[in-house]
Amino acid sequence: MTRIHSAAVLGAGTMGAQIAAHLANAGIPVLLLDLDTKTAVAGLRSAQEVKPDPFFTRKAADLVSVGGFETDLPKVAACDWIIEAVVERLETKQQLMAQVETHRSASAIVSSNTSGIPIAQIANGRSLEFRQHWLGTHFFNPPRYLHLVEIIPTDDTNTAVVNTIRHFSDYVLGKGVVIAKDTPGFIANRTGLYGAMRTLEFLISNQFTIEEIDAMTGPVIGRPKSATFRTMDISGIDILAKVTRDLSLRLEQKKEGRLFQAPALIEELVRRGWIGSKVQQGFYKKEHTPEGNRILVLDPATVSYREWRAPQLPALDAAWKIHDVRHRVRKLFLGNDRVGEFLRATLGQTILYAAEVTSEMAHSFNDVDRAMRWGYGWDLGPFELLEVIGVDQFIEACQFEKTIPLAQNINFSREPSTPDLQILRLAKTRQPVVKQNAGASLIDLDDGVLAIEFHSKMNTLGGDAVEMLQLGVQEAEENFHALVVGNDATAFSAGANLTLVLLEAQEQNWDEIELMVRAFQAAVTGLLHARVPVVVAPAGLTLGGGCEIALHADRVQAAAETYMGQVEVGVGLIPAGGGTKELLARSMAQLTAVITDPMPFVRDAFELIGLAKVSTSAEDAKRLGLLRKTDSVTMNRERLLCDAKASALELAQKGYQPPRPRHDIVVGGASVRATLELGVHLARRAGQISDHDALIGRILAHILSGGDLPHQTEVSEQYLLDLECEAFLSLCGEEKTQQRMVHTLKTGKTLRN
Repeated sequence: MTRIHSAAVLGAGTMGAQIAAHLANAGIPVLLLDLDTKTAVAGLRSAQEVKPDPFFTRKAADLVSVGGFETDLPKVAACDWIIEAVVERLETKQQLMAQVETHRSASAIVSSNTSGIPIAQIANGRSLEFRQHWLGTHFFNPPRYLHLVEIIPTDDTNTAVVNTIRHFSDYVLGKGVVIAKDTPGFIANRTGLYGAMRTLEFLISNQFTIEEIDAMTGPVIGRPKSATFRTMDISGIDILAKVTRDLSLRLEQKKEGRLFQAPALIEELVRRGWIGSKVQQGFYKKEHTPEGNRILVLDPATVSYREWRAPQLPALDAAWKIHDVRHRVRKLFLGNDRVGEFLRATLGQTILYAAEVTSEMAHSFNDVDRAMRWGYGWDLGPFELLEVIGVDQFIEACQFEKTIPLAQNINFSREPSTPDLQILRLAKTRQPVVKQNAGASLIDLDDGVLAIEFHSKMNTLGGDAVEMLQLGVQEAEENFHALVVGNDATAFSAGANLTLVLLEAQEQNWDEIELMVRAFQAAVTGLLHARVPVVVAPAGLTLGGGCEIALHADRVQAAAETYMGQVEVGVGLIPAGGGTKELLARSMAQLTAVITDPMPFVRDAFELIGLAKVSTSAEDAKRLGLLRKTDSVTMNRERLLCDAKASALELAQKGYQPPRPRHDIVVGGASVRATLELGVHLARRAGQISDHDALIGRILAHILSGGDLPHQTEVSEQYLLDLECEAFLSLCGEEKTQQRMVHTLKTGKTLRN
């Protein structure tokens, strides 16, 4: 198998520059070329300014070098993978491939990121040897964040080339790979855009408003929050018009072309330049007023904007009470109301269409489901939805005449997953849960590894989860070789259950709050000193208490997309589950016989907590000091727990011995506290922080300097945990802290009072 150590991306537009960025995220040196160096520089600069950031860290951009086709194309000779991402014109791509063929090395793989031009057609005229190393690699925008890569071989593509790109995309780039056939739109766009066109038909008919359609096609049915029309705005209505126009032309001979013809409204929006978020108006318009931003909505009948109106769809309000999205979708789809009518006419038609064309565009029904989950962010693919609804109920509800593809051709038995993908889900289907409560479960991962899985809303940590952390350590010590803490959810943990803390604070139940704090401290300390190795596998939001759990692991196996931080000051508190203690201990461990001044290191911990810094990726968490050099990163989220399990077994097989409780954590004493408090005072004088921020800052300085100790000395872990608990209780009694907690629970945002 060819190994990929370097790459070139040809075309520094939005997609090309961001593909280059993600290759750099994976540690691959990238040559980014465009017509000339100036254009390539501009493309890279634009990528560095995009939000959300295509780069894991600012340093990753150093791996991208730029140049122009005329002067630098010969440099592709040193690249193992060359990715074409120029303008979507067949002739342009063919001409560029002719030039690439004269420079590429014999083993180099060449691919196109086209979203719809036939892959084989681009390589027309190239040698057989070139075509054997040629294929399509269709990334989805933005490449860093969307999981899907469609790999499209041609009849000439060497199997080893397909396997190389599949493996590299999966393990190194962290992508979900689907092998698609070389047909118009491939899998995800053909399926997704068919559904989008049916939805637009409903909008044009004036049966539903934009607000109503977005309410029906968002999280309530397991789709992204951007739903239909916000997604079109984000992607660009001009892009939508072009892709559907291309699909319509390419499918014209099959008489499917008319199904992809966008309504006149789309062309009119493009003509007016109302093409979406990049110009701040499309289906939605952001208007700046003295009172703040307000959102207006397009009226398709008049092609003008009006005030946003809350949807009045009672079926959705009732459906939200159903926690399981599968049961929720089924109830809505079969409902005898406007929502059911809409879903049957749009989602129902999409499922039927996917059934009819799967054999043409994909190798299995499962691949279609994966493509829609990974590329469009659906919780359930079309055939998973059909299975949930039931084929007979689906046909009866939709009253379709075309029932043969559904009734006869679909096999719902899932193909066996790769053994190292989503091992937690597979473990739960293989054998009973070891123990469970409302907040967490203990799962046997086989090979002597136990897992603790959180499963509350946003995986917040209440008494149930804390109890299971303690039981998990006990169970692992008695019956297993190692322990892993992780889950398959979007968020590892959003932190402590703030509602419980607030209720007790409002009732002034200080003893209850202290019990909660002490129990959580005992749980994370138990992880740290367990007699078996503990590996924590965070992904997504890893905040507050979730971050503290990771800080107390023997090793962390983090997903690349891990957003980690101690954010307690945002709700008027400080980390009291060992987070303050652990960050101080890590900072002070940098002191040496030569470097003896503790202040720079204490300041790092103070700012990390006091400014509630959150990492933008796992690599950024290393930069911040939230992850250690010995901690590892998994690019593919679905392999995370497999990697964590392997890491835990590695520690166990080396004859693991737990760390002993520490009594040698250096604290700086009065001089460090005075310096930190001076910084707080100056920030307050400058108007940078509020009085309550200043109070929290002084309390944090008190802990990080060692309390009331007069000079630099060494203290124990328990000493610092006691300071944390005392400070947490004190802040819970503050009216402004309680105001912050109330505001965050109501709005999801922080209050700076």
